[in-house]
Amino acid sequence: MSRLLRTAVSTVLSAALVVGVTSAATASARGNVSSGPDGAPVTVVAAGERDLQDAAAALVETMTLRERAASVVMGHLPTTDTAALREYMQTDSIGGFILMGANVPADEAALREVAAALTVDEALPPLLAIDQEGGDVSRLPWDDFPAAPVLKEASAPDVADAFAGRASLVDRGGLNVNFGIVADVTADRGMFIYRRALGADPATAADHVAAAVRGEHGLSASTLKHFPGHGAAPGDSHAGIPTTDMPYDEWATTQAPPFVAGIDAGAPLLMFGHLTYTAVDDAPASLSPEWHRIAREELGFDGVAVTDDLGMLQASGIPTYADPVANGVAALVAGNDLVLTVLYSDAGSAERMVDGIVAAVDDGTLPVDRLTEAAERVTALRLASADTALIPCPECAAVR
Repeated sequence: MSRLLRTAVSTVLSAALVVGVTSAATASARGNVSSGPDGAPVTVVAAGERDLQDAAAALVETMTLRERAASVVMGHLPTTDTAALREYMQTDSIGGFILMGANVPADEAALREVAAALTVDEALPPLLAIDQEGGDVSRLPWDDFPAAPVLKEASAPDVADAFAGRASLVDRGGLNVNFGIVADVTADRGMFIYRRALGADPATAADHVAAAVRGEHGLSASTLKHFPGHGAAPGDSHAGIPTTDMPYDEWATTQAPPFVAGIDAGAPLLMFGHLTYTAVDDAPASLSPEWHRIAREELGFDGVAVTDDLGMLQASGIPTYADPVANGVAALVAGNDLVLTVLYSDAGSAERMVDGIVAAVDDGTLPVDRLTEAAERVTALRLASADTALIPCPECAAVR
């Protein structure tokens, strides 16, 4: 991180309390001792970050161009039909799938069946994501944990507890990514993001975002959204491109702190919003190489950069963003590692996106090294999520 941004952010960050969470993943990370077939003790230790990166690089090197293109696509099909979902994921073996309300059945057991249908290869599971913020944005009806309207005024340990429980529900459902941590900050009750933000001021939001990431650790891959922050850009990005002329220096002290705190706490995903800070770039952050540079070089983020739903760009009605495949290619060129599509998606959308990415590499629009870098980051996260899910026992009481 640059000295300017680090100095600015350090003035508003406060120390966050760590709440321990025990899960299959965290137990494995600490080393789990058991007995082998001959009775000798066997210690199981989770792979380190460097090991996962090396394994991902080796795996991506064996992939064809089309397989690499497919690995950076997160698709969507609005159904709970397990046969249809299985066929959808088998077509190109895309890297991920986002579950919306139409993908969530009546109970947790049925949700696990949906997740199983989406998982073509258990050794390299797809990133199965869900927007489980709680409260106003909640896909799991059985999530009764406190959400932002309450947590905004709560303590950091309470926030960590709530997100530990929430991430457990995501994990128990067979999913491995939660697009659930809103790092936007605003004190304006008229802003559409206000009720979803974890704090109304930079310091509180930063403290709470870090706590949420720590709460989810080992249970679900945390995602910070919507970078670089909806709080300064009025309007709803589901219906347009919110825009602000806020200077970079002001952004660094008012909007950046929650994202910095979440990154420092170890969030593995950062979602780029369809919003424009004209003082930095005229393009939406999701399509901006400069905002990706800032995230990587100034904030020190080294995880998976994911777009917000690219269908929202189409929904803006701006002719420049009418072609969903062109939007996906532009997002990858800008620095995203995973392109997400929900609105306007159908059974052929992911395949068309893969076709477009391959064509963009062939014609030089998308450098093959950029695609490879993206594929390696996504693949490392997929490898990290293998064999870590919680498996509910029939006699266990429901998690609340």
